[in-house]
Amino acid sequence: MSAPTLNPLHPGEWLGMLGGGQLGRMAVHAAQALGYRVAVLDPDRHSPAGAAADEHLQAGYDDAGALTQLASRCAAASTEFENVPAAALSRLAQDIDVAPAAIAVAVCQDRAAEKAHFQKAGVPCAPHAVLRGAADCAGVDPALLPGILKTARMGYDGKGQRRVNDAAELAAAFAELGGVTCVLEQRLPLAAELSVIVSRGVDGQMVTLPVQRNWHVNGILATTAVPAQGIAAELQAQAQQFAQSLAAEFGYVGVLCVEFFVLEDGRLLANEMAPRPHNSGHYSIDACSHSQFELQVRAMAQLPLPEPRLHSACVMLNLLGDLWFDAQGHRREPNWAAVLRLEGMHLHLYGKADPRPGRKMGHLTVTAPTAWEARGQALAAARVLGLPEDGLV
Repeated sequence: MSAPTLNPLHPGEWLGMLGGGQLGRMAVHAAQALGYRVAVLDPDRHSPAGAAADEHLQAGYDDAGALTQLASRCAAASTEFENVPAAALSRLAQDIDVAPAAIAVAVCQDRAAEKAHFQKAGVPCAPHAVLRGAADCAGVDPALLPGILKTARMGYDGKGQRRVNDAAELAAAFAELGGVTCVLEQRLPLAAELSVIVSRGVDGQMVTLPVQRNWHVNGILATTAVPAQGIAAELQAQAQQFAQSLAAEFGYVGVLCVEFFVLEDGRLLANEMAPRPHNSGHYSIDACSHSQFELQVRAMAQLPLPEPRLHSACVMLNLLGDLWFDAQGHRREPNWAAVLRLEGMHLHLYGKADPRPGRKMGHLTVTAPTAWEARGQALAAARVLGLPEDGLV
């Protein structure tokens, strides 16, 4: 059976976005640059995406009236975060194109289903067990300990996770997490963390961004560097192929991010997926010929997908709400002027009025002709702002 042909949406048509955060905001900007109008559905009156959109429907994601209104207005819709109810996407799909489909989002919402998808697509992941009750904890394979216990649903940025060393700690952590379904992963010696962003169209065409090397602090992404220095070309190609296999197995349409672990023995293991653009891909706005957000819009609008080209080496630094407070906890504005005096700085703030520790307030992408220069300039910016230097020294 031949692949579906593209039926591109014309400029001036409406696209829908479920979710009003910074990912939605950047997708709105990309859609508007291509001539589309965007309606955002989000309950927050002050949502960053809602402020940028042509229309903001202030309602819950499961609000039947709002979903009907969105479907009547828009020709296609997407989501900017994986915890939007999959049922809302299914409701929209009765009337308009939805990318990604509800089933893909539902799998990415559940770590147990996600692990099963990795295995079905032939992509290796960490040894693990699904724990649905105390009896499962008691009967767990001792080879999985020490391990990391993660709630199957609603965990992100290090939330819903506990390190456990033995059976007693596992039982205590399971109870502490509320006795909900969890996944226990064997703790493995890591050498590096990578991510790959793939975009797939309705016609099956797939393109990937360059492989991104990531560093985390307290479970939250701190730094992304591209090119992925220190990672063999063969391993990078394998990561891109695994990401494409996972998208193809879904029949996925849209942008998918797959995070990987590189083990000390050189093996590559899939960690988790996000059915949307990803924090680690924000650099693509300033360092690539086509950003992850443009690729998301193109997939939604059934436009051709160009192969993204990295035109500048870069380092992306996450800007968390901690920066807005001094050592005594007093509110202050970071010294943006001092940062912007440095060469190659691209500051993106998300329009969030209420900084809080750990809250993603923006990002800074540093571009340069070489990876060495980008790292040096990023280190200078990090020192001005008081950011962690993980991945830079």
